[in-house]
Amino acid sequence: METLNIRPGHLTAHQTAQQLGIGLDGVRQLVRRGQLQRSGGSPRQPWYAVADVATLAAKRAEAKAA
Repeated sequence: METLNIRPGHLTAHQTAQQLGIGLDGVRQLVRRGQLQRSGGSPRQPWYAVADVATLAAKRAEAKAA
């Protein structure tokens, strides 16, 4: 279940996973490794900043292209 009252400029974990082309476990691993920071929500329904997700997606695409 996704949060309906999400702040502008943030994504849910599901939306973040879709943007990065990974699963929810992949999002949790990125947080655990310090590559992505939670920016709100709750422990069970975290939010991630759109800018952080876009930056990470660009880095992943650049690494994939290299």
